[in-house]
Amino acid sequence: MTSIFTHEFNTPIYKGKTSFNTGLYINGKFVEGSDKNTIDVINPATGKIITKVAEATSKDVDVAVAAAHKAFETTWGLNMGGAGRSRLLAKLAQLMEEHQQELAALEALDNGKTFTWAMDVDTTFAIDTIRYYAGWADKIHGQVVETDERKLSYTRHEPIGVVGQIIPWNFPLLMMSWKLGPALATGNCIVMKPSEFTPLTAIRMSELIHEAGFPPGTFNLLTGYGNTVGAAISSHMKIDKVAFTGSTLVGRKIMEAAAKSNLKDITLELGGKSPNIIFNDADVDQAVNWAAHGIYWNHGQACCAGSRIFVQSGIYDEFLSKFTEKTRSLKVGDPFDLDSYQGPQVSQLQYDRIMEYIQSGKDQGATVHLGGDRVGTEGFYINPTIFTDTTPDMKIVQEEIFGPVGVVIKFEDEEDVIRQANDTVFGLAAAVFSQNITRALTTAHRLKAGTAWVNCVNQLHANVPFGGFKQSGIGRELGEYALHNYTAVKSVQVNLGHVM
Repeated sequence: MTSIFTHEFNTPIYKGKTSFNTGLYINGKFVEGSDKNTIDVINPATGKIITKVAEATSKDVDVAVAAAHKAFETTWGLNMGGAGRSRLLAKLAQLMEEHQQELAALEALDNGKTFTWAMDVDTTFAIDTIRYYAGWADKIHGQVVETDERKLSYTRHEPIGVVGQIIPWNFPLLMMSWKLGPALATGNCIVMKPSEFTPLTAIRMSELIHEAGFPPGTFNLLTGYGNTVGAAISSHMKIDKVAFTGSTLVGRKIMEAAAKSNLKDITLELGGKSPNIIFNDADVDQAVNWAAHGIYWNHGQACCAGSRIFVQSGIYDEFLSKFTEKTRSLKVGDPFDLDSYQGPQVSQLQYDRIMEYIQSGKDQGATVHLGGDRVGTEGFYINPTIFTDTTPDMKIVQEEIFGPVGVVIKFEDEEDVIRQANDTVFGLAAAVFSQNITRALTTAHRLKAGTAWVNCVNQLHANVPFGGFKQSGIGRELGEYALHNYTAVKSVQVNLGHVM
């Protein structure tokens, strides 16, 4: 018997109630996991249990895949026209908008991000993304290709089939929308695994998907662990594609499992160690504000976080002084306090991982210029941290910390900084600050990253592609480009009466 989670929010910034089923969502119904086990969901602000949700196993993956295949062959896929898919996605976006505050409150409760950020960015962007792909659903088409007058040649962009999607804990609802939108718009069926740390908005979204009227089996949600459910999805012989957002280490495992099974198609949006380059002629005050947003947004738990801040020597002292002042002004506190900028890290595991990196920086000789310590006595709060006096070989310079820890590095000239910026296995994002637009664009073009921001950072839009170079991933999220991840191109050639 599945259970119902009910929670009343009575906070200074939001008051409301939520209530929903905590089972697995398979074939249009909420069900228990095959082993009837549950997963504890922890509030990162307190370290205490919020609720329990059903735990899926590989057996449940088999059931969900069968349901998805049935839907693909009968009610979805090529059996549901683009206009129909568009209407259902638009209805889902409308329902998300009607429940936006509830979804934002669940994100803040489950993930630890502030309610304000969850409202202004996560939920708003998620709604925009679903609505954007609703507009694409009836515009998936191929081309007529001219060969000669005796033949008709054309292409079809057909849905791939059953898609496994594995989403992370740092932006649970937003990453869900990035995966749902293009996959459903192009006619694929989905078996999705949310993070076991942050499953609540995904489960609530399953109810909204059901309410919107998507046929049973079109979307299936399995709450479970990576080494069971994630592994089963990655290696399943009847899943035609897998899409994953998360660490590069796990991305490698998924790619290996996909290759060893049925050579399924993959898209991977992985880690980053993004450079943020600030030249002498930059607007220092604006660069400081953007740099703080670049590294401390979402508690540093962003794959595109500007964690390596390169500052040219002529303004280094001024920048560091103002950046320190700005960082000190950021309030770390309860996600439901109006003036909180940064909430807790997502889990004890992530808190410990970040603190280990901070200790490694100290051990390797870097200077803790600011922060580097715990906030409070409960929950997983860490002060925003600035390191200086680093060297390129240090772990805090080379490895993704995924927390509110930035390194500020002095550089002398353009060639020097481009060399340092590209000296990483990652290539997700980068930023350049300069009032000289020629210098800014020339630098942006030379950086090995899938996204380059100029005089801004962490600016993402539903219609602009996002993805990485090098070990930061394969394929692109968002925009028209994401549609290519979910279609297979078929060429059709018709003989118009020519006799051999």
